[in-house]
Amino acid sequence: MPAGDVGVSGSGTPLHWARHLAAATAIAFLVSGCALSEAPILYPQGPIALAQRDLLFTAFWLMMIVAIPAILLTLLFVYRYRSRHHSTAAYTPEWEGSWKIEAVVWLVPAAIIIVLGTLVWRDTHKLDPYKELASDKPAFEVQAIALDWKWLFVYPELGVASVNELAFPADRPLSIKITSDTVMNSLMIPALGGQIYAMAGMRTEMNLLADGPGTFKGRNTMYSGDGFSDQHFLAHALTEADFTAWKDKATGSPDALDAKTYLEVAKQSVANPVAYYSSVEPNLFGLILRKYAPIVGPLESEAAELICRGAA
Repeated sequence: MPAGDVGVSGSGTPLHWARHLAAATAIAFLVSGCALSEAPILYPQGPIALAQRDLLFTAFWLMMIVAIPAILLTLLFVYRYRSRHHSTAAYTPEWEGSWKIEAVVWLVPAAIIIVLGTLVWRDTHKLDPYKELASDKPAFEVQAIALDWKWLFVYPELGVASVNELAFPADRPLSIKITSDTVMNSLMIPALGGQIYAMAGMRTEMNLLADGPGTFKGRNTMYSGDGFSDQHFLAHALTEADFTAWKDKATGSPDALDAKTYLEVAKQSVANPVAYYSSVEPNLFGLILRKYAPIVGPLESEAAELICRGAA
C-alpha cells in the first residue's frame, strides 16, 4: 500500500473513526423505537404487573450472583494463563482439587436455587390469576373469546360486545373469563399482567387492576396462523365519564351479536377493525364452551344448534 494511503484509510485514522461513528449513528437511529422506557413489562401500570416485574428483577439479580463472577473469572483466566505469560502463572500439574472450590461451586448455586424456588412458590400463590383482587368496588367482568385472528369481548353487565377493543372502568378490578373458539391462543396485556392461555372447550381466568386511566396494548402471544401478527387490541381503563360515553357508543351500535352474526364474526379475518354490538346472544360464552363437549339429543334453542352444531 502506498505510504500516502495510510493516513487516509488505515486503522485509527480520522476517516476510520468517522466510518465507525456513522455506523453507530445509523444503528442508534434504527433502534430508536425500541427504547426500554416504552417496554410495558419494565414500566407496569398495575399492581399485578408490578409484582411480576419485581419477581423477575429479584430472580435476575440472584442469578447474577453466579453469572457475574463466572464471567469475570473467565476473563481473568484468559489473561492470566495466556501462552505468552509466564511470570505469575503457577504450573501445578499434580493438582487434583480443592474442597473450598468445590464448596463454592456447589453450595452457592444450590442456595440460589432454594431461594428462587421459595420465591416462585410463594409468588405463584400470591399472584394466582384466578384470585380475586381486594377492592372496595366489585370486579368488572368481561368474557374474552379468541377467534381467527381477533378477540371478541362480551360484557355481561352491559349486554354489549366489542371486537378488538377492551374497555373497563379504571376504578374497578377487571375480571376476564377466557376461552377460544379456535386453536390455542394466549391473552396478554403486558402493562397490567402476564399472559393466560385461551383453549377451546376450557375456561381460564385473569384478574387485573390498573393504577388509573390509560390505554394499554394487548395481544395474542401464542402463534396461531397467518393473521397472528395482527391479532392485537387496545385495552382502555376509563374514567366514569369516559366509560359512560364508551357504553353509549356500544349500545348505540346498529349491529346485534345473535347466533347467526356470531358465526360470521367467527370466520377468519386478518387485521379486523374494531366493531361494536349493542346486544349479545344470551349465554354466548357458555354455548361456545358447550360446542366442544359431547352433545346428545336436541339442544334447547336454534341459537344453541347453530353455535354448537353449526346448523339449525
